[in-house]
Amino acid sequence: MKTDEERDEAGESGGGPSPEVLAALDEVRVVLVRPIYGGNVGAVCRAMWNCGLSKLAVVAPHPELDWEEARIRAYRAAECLAARAQYDTLAEAVADCGVVAGTTARLGLYRSHARTPRAWAPELLAAAAQCPVALVFGPEDKGLSNEQLALCNRIIQIPSSDRYSSLNLSHAVMICAYELFVAAEGCTRGPQEWSPEAPSALRERMFALWRATLLAVGFMKEEKAEHMMLGLRRILSRGSLTINDVKILMGIARQAHWAATRQPPPRGDLAEEESE
Repeated sequence: MKTDEERDEAGESGGGPSPEVLAALDEVRVVLVRPIYGGNVGAVCRAMWNCGLSKLAVVAPHPELDWEEARIRAYRAAECLAARAQYDTLAEAVADCGVVAGTTARLGLYRSHARTPRAWAPELLAAAAQCPVALVFGPEDKGLSNEQLALCNRIIQIPSSDRYSSLNLSHAVMICAYELFVAAEGCTRGPQEWSPEAPSALRERMFALWRATLLAVGFMKEEKAEHMMLGLRRILSRGSLTINDVKILMGIARQAHWAATRQPPPRGDLAEEESE
């Protein structure tokens, strides 16, 4: 399996957010409060870039934070790191934000109204159309304090196992950013099939061809054929089946029939797909 770096060098791409999605996310700001490790900051930039976020703010970073390590870990998202805004306090970093969503792994009276990133995502995106929105993450060793959470008017809690509830900083950013990304208009559809869904008539010809082939190879007997074909139909009806999918399956069936009998499948409706 190729690494991200190998794919980048080969000019391969996994696609990216559309201009419409980038516009919807442009007012979302990721705010890191007192980050300690450069590697985490760089990984945060990469997670942001993956999900169409571009605005990073850093509040009072640790004096020994390794910015060169951050740049290396950011890789192709180094532009996000270089364009970061830096503040002395969280209040300054979120002063112009209408919605400030703070993340926490701890429970308590002042955190009981927390919701998951998925639950908050639609509301945060709607707010971003009207004003800047901040996603706030605390330092790796302590998280956000009660005083810092007091500046937040939304509380995010990422579900996790009771065995270990604290997430790595960059992982937490990725989860929140991803939920915003998929909630943005147009993202939930994912890549679209270029081959259309196979029409019923073509599917029926495919099933007829497979019926003849399975009988020819001895997989089933005539008296059990209808029962076995119902099972095959069930398997192939659990998801999308495009015209190209059906043609491939018909080609496999025809070749299997030839290998078993040295004869082509019956003519008629069984072998007309070449005309499609």
